[in-house]
Amino acid sequence: MLQPKRTKYRRQQKGMIKGNAGRGHRIAYGSFALKTLEEGFITSRQIEAARIAVTRYMKREGKVWIRIFPDKPITKKPAEVRMGKGKGAPDHWVAVVRPGRIMFESDGVPLEVAREAMRLAAQKLPLKTKFIIRPDFKA
Repeated sequence: MLQPKRTKYRRQQKGMIKGNAGRGHRIAYGSFALKTLEEGFITSRQIEAARIAVTRYMKREGKVWIRIFPDKPITKKPAEVRMGKGKGAPDHWVAVVRPGRIMFESDGVPLEVAREAMRLAAQKLPLKTKFIIRPDFKA
C-alpha cells in the first residue's frame, strides 16, 4: 500500500515554515552566536532552559543576547472534551525559527568558554544548531 509523501513542513492550521531566515541571520551584538540549521518551533520553556545553561556555564560573566521571542500562541483543548465547541485556550507560546536564524549571542568571555556554553544551550533545543563567530573577531 502506498504511503502518502510526508513533508517536513507543518501544515495543519499551524502555518507553514518555508525557506531560510529573511532577517536575524547576521551576528548583531556579540562575537559568538548559536545559529539554527532547521526550521521549527521553540517553546518559551526551551528558550529559558538554554538561557540558564549559558549563563551558568559563563558564571554570569560577559553578556548574553536572546534574539528570538515566543510570540505565537499554541492552543489546546482540555483532555476528554468532545469535538467542536470552538477553539481551545492558549496552552503555550512558541518562537517560529527558520534555517539561518541567530538565536543566542554572547560576548565578553573567551572563545572556549563561549563555545562550550553554546554547546550546552544547543542540547536544550529541539533543532540542529551551529556555533558561529563574528568574521572580524580577534582572539
